[in-house]
Amino acid sequence: MSMVNVNTEKDLSLANQQLQLGEEEGYLRMIIKRFLKHKLAVLGLVVFSLIILSAIFAPLISPSDPYAISGEFAAEPSDAHLLGTDQVGRDLLSRLIYASRVSLSVGVGTVAIYVVIGTVLGAMAGYFGKWVDMIIMRITDVFMSFPYLMVILVLVSIMGPDLYNIIIVLGLLGWPAIARIVRGSVLSIKEMDYIKAGIALGYSTPKIVFQHILPNCLAPILVNATFGIAQAIIMEASLSFLGMGVQPPTASWGNMLTEAQSLTVLSSQPWLWVPPGLMILLAVLSINFMGDGLRDAMDPKSLK
Repeated sequence: MSMVNVNTEKDLSLANQQLQLGEEEGYLRMIIKRFLKHKLAVLGLVVFSLIILSAIFAPLISPSDPYAISGEFAAEPSDAHLLGTDQVGRDLLSRLIYASRVSLSVGVGTVAIYVVIGTVLGAMAGYFGKWVDMIIMRITDVFMSFPYLMVILVLVSIMGPDLYNIIIVLGLLGWPAIARIVRGSVLSIKEMDYIKAGIALGYSTPKIVFQHILPNCLAPILVNATFGIAQAIIMEASLSFLGMGVQPPTASWGNMLTEAQSLTVLSSQPWLWVPPGLMILLAVLSINFMGDGLRDAMDPKSLK
């Protein structure tokens, strides 16, 4: 009789797992279906995928070495150099392709750092409440009260204008928005019946937070992270344009735009600054379109 009960419990457990897996697959399929209906989001996904592929296969598709000097200084676009050369004589198309690696690294690296920090702090503030919530939220308010760009400029100047330093600084300063989003979601989710049932059954706090609460906060985190990649790319380009970002000879869309500081270049040599400006525009627009589509697809109020 006991063996029958054990087998029945195992069958029920297996059935529940299969049911949960089916529900997750159905939810994921529904999100993909909604996302594909958003035409601008699909266009953004295609454009951003092309940028990622160009960054991955840069050595294969770039026409020449991005650091090689050809001897033709600020040459116009030609058959030998499709986008011309810069003031030093390096091929602009090759540098433009390699620069996508820098921008994508900054975007993804920055978001990875501040999503982890913001999610952990926001979950702690929302779940424990009381003095924990008060301390974390006051720290958040302090971080949000600083003039963002000025603090970044000061920290980068102290640490040095390096790719990894930029990622660290942007990541350590970008978490307050995620922390507030996660805190608000956790505050509402922890009052639901299944969370109270888990507490009554004696589940550990990490299991309740990381297995039952945070998965339900995933949608706003993903949407915010998507827009965060675009913001990080713009910030890196701004720092590089000001001379505080990635330093030459490493190619970056931002430091390629520094050529536009000259009135002569702006008026008579557009090939030096228009391509990197367009790449920044395309990258940021495609990410924003993807973020809009993802937000609409994950919105529970939207129609199926």
